[in-house]
This record gives sequence, structure tokens and C-alpha cells, in this order.
Amino acid sequence: MKKFFESLANVWKIEELKNRILLTLGLLLVYRFGAHVTLPGIDATQLNSLAGQTKDGIGSILDMFTGGAFSKASVFALGIMPYISASIVVQLMGIAIPYLQKLQKDGESGRKKLNQITRWLTILITLVQGPGYIYNLYRTLPSSAFMLGFDSFSFLFSSVLILTTGTIFAMWLGEKITDKGIGNGISLLIMVGILARLPQAFIQEFTSTITNNNGGPMILVIEVIVWLLVIIACVLLVMAVRKIPVQYARRTTTGDFEQDMMGGNRQWIPLKLNASGVMPIIFAQAIMFIPAALAGLSQTETSQSIAGAFSNMFGFWYNFVFATLIVVFTFFYTAITVPTNKMADDLKRSGGFIPGIRPGVETSDYLDHIMSLITFPGSLFLALIAVFPAIIVSLGVQQSWAMFFGGTSLIIMVGVAIDTIQQINSYLLNKHYDGLMKSGKNRKAVA
Repeated sequence: MKKFFESLANVWKIEELKNRILLTLGLLLVYRFGAHVTLPGIDATQLNSLAGQTKDGIGSILDMFTGGAFSKASVFALGIMPYISASIVVQLMGIAIPYLQKLQKDGESGRKKLNQITRWLTILITLVQGPGYIYNLYRTLPSSAFMLGFDSFSFLFSSVLILTTGTIFAMWLGEKITDKGIGNGISLLIMVGILARLPQAFIQEFTSTITNNNGGPMILVIEVIVWLLVIIACVLLVMAVRKIPVQYARRTTTGDFEQDMMGGNRQWIPLKLNASGVMPIIFAQAIMFIPAALAGLSQTETSQSIAGAFSNMFGFWYNFVFATLIVVFTFFYTAITVPTNKMADDLKRSGGFIPGIRPGVETSDYLDHIMSLITFPGSLFLALIAVFPAIIVSLGVQQSWAMFFGGTSLIIMVGVAIDTIQQINSYLLNKHYDGLMKSGKNRKAVA
């Protein structure tokens, strides 16, 4: 523990790293401040009904990803999610559209063009979601809450414009954090939004168990221990890899390649247990909105029953379908993001091979087989973590607190935290200090 605190102290000894961290914290503070700025023309004192809409169910998910901005009718009410949606669409379209495939292979110039396409698509998505959000305000808030007049065109136009600007500004903050700060900016914006609700959720659970004598201190301690164990499980899921040994041929003095298992350079191909990250949950979550929306268009008894089942995110059928979709999307997204054919070709061109496997097609088939074997348990584990909040709720835990026991929120927090720590660790190691995840004495620079 002493070494860990020494490493934390070393962070502030590196001027560049210190400036990046301070810039990141400053921009995150700006984002959190904007989440509390209500849209012009809305009486902030009459938002109780909107907050009640987001206490549980799907509304709580939307409010969580925006850091409470959704329930506050904030200028950041749509958050960074339109940009995430645009990024996913561009990534998926890159599979089928040759022009986007060409941009993906064009290096830095292609990446800049793809970013520009993503930004324009973000604006289009926001212009569609903005009126939908305003319409939800019309349905939820009393007419007296609209100081510019209920259903006023001037309010609709200005609010959609402000919501779009807010999303673009949030996107700009995220890109600045990535370029000038530390960590992935977009992911950090989502993470701080999720963390913003953690203290309130814990206080509510504390009040329920201790003050209201609903289980007592021991139950609260058990809940915290289970929560920490779930976090450890998420860390293991994010970090777990299957190492495939790779042997590189050794070049002799005559220029020939000597494929000697003892003399060559041995390395590894790390295949992640969860190569798709949190994307399967995001895809599945988006699909789960559709049945309830379609069923709500009809007033028949069957339709209302379906709408009720898929609106209850802690119900059995919702979580059964949700878990099934996660497993399916995990295989789908892994197939997209892990190109085993390209890996095999690159390995062959660099003079590498997997011991016992012929280069080329056999290597590709072997890697694909290994990915299939490790993706299945990884998808089941991911699905279990995603539906774990529903299991916790069934045991009597408050819904707001249960949301932090799994699902997208916890995996995002764990993944972003690990990525940020690894970047800080790299700075420390480059400056001859021990990293946050490495023990030992400080290494002095050699003159």
C-alpha cells in the first residue's frame, strides 16, 4: 500500500501528466455543471414529475447515462449518446459500404474523414431525438412549467437547437480530453455521469436498511461485499485473455530463415475473452426499446401485456430476452472486430507462425476456432453481469442501488478505469517511475 501511495505522489512530479490530469478534471467539471443547467423556458421547480419518470425502469437507464441531465431537462439532456449511436452506425456501415471500408484502410487521413462523417451523423440523430425529448416533456410536465407557452413553436425550435448544441459541445469536450487530457474522453463523460448517481443510490439503500430497519447493518455490509465481488468479476472479464504462442523465424547470417523453435523469437497473440467489450449490451439495450414501443401502439390486451413485460427491466421475460440478445450480439460483434483472416495474413507476412499450425488458411481457421471457444463462456458471463441487477432487486435491494451491481454501467466504469490507469501507468514507466500496477523501488534515469 505504501508503494501505491508513493506512485500516486510520483504522478504529480511529471509536469505533462499533471497538466493532462488537471485539464481532464476541469473539462469533466464543465460537463457536470452543464448537466444542471435547465433548458430556457422551463420552470426548474416543476420537474418533479419528470424525475419520477426516471426513478426506475428504462427511464432510469437514460438518466444514468446522462448523469441526471435527462431528468433535469438540461441542455445536456441527450448527453453523449447520439454520438455513441452515430459511431456504432458508422462502424456497422463500414462492413457493407466500400467507401467506408477504404477510409478505414487509409490511415490518419481516413480516420479524420470517418470522424467528420460521425459528427454530421451525430447532428442528424440529435435533430431526430431532440423533438422526441421535447414531446416527452409536453406529456410529462404540467403546462405551467413552460414559461414560453405550452406547445410554443419558439420553445420547440430553441430547445432542439440547444439540445443539439449541447450534444456537440459534449462531443467536443470528449475529443479534447482524448487529445489533451488523459484517458478516452467520450468514455470518461459517460463514466462520470454514471458515478454522479452512485452516492445518492447508496444513501437511499443506507436509509432503507439502517434508518428504516429493513435488514440492519449486516445486510448493508453483505451488499457492499457482493458489490465489490461483482466489480472484481468485471475486472477479470475485461482483463482475461487467451495467449496464443507465436514463433518468429530467426534470420541467419546467410539471409535464410531458420525456423528453429528454440532459436526463434517467441511472442504471443492475446485473444480477449470479451473482445466485444460493452457493445453487445448497448446493442441489446437498444433492441429492448422496440417491443414496448410497438406494443404500445395497440390497445389490445395482448399488446398491453407485451408492453408491460418489456417495460419492466427487472422482470423475467425482459431479462431472458435481454440475456439472449447479449449472447447473440457478442458473437456478432466479435466476428466484426476480430478479423482472424487479417491476423493470419499479417502473421504470415511478418515471418511468424503458430507452432504446429501451417501459416495462412489453417492459422485463420485455428484462430477463429479459439475465438469461438472463448467467446461463448465470455458471452454467458457478460449476460449474467447484465441481468444481475434484476437478481439483486428480487432479493429486496433498492432499484437505484441495484443498477450498480452489473449491466452496462458497471462494465463501463471498470473498463474506463482500467484504461485510464494503464495510460497513467505508461507515463510513470516512461519517466522511470514505478507504475500504479507495479510494485518495487523507483527506477532512476541513467544519464
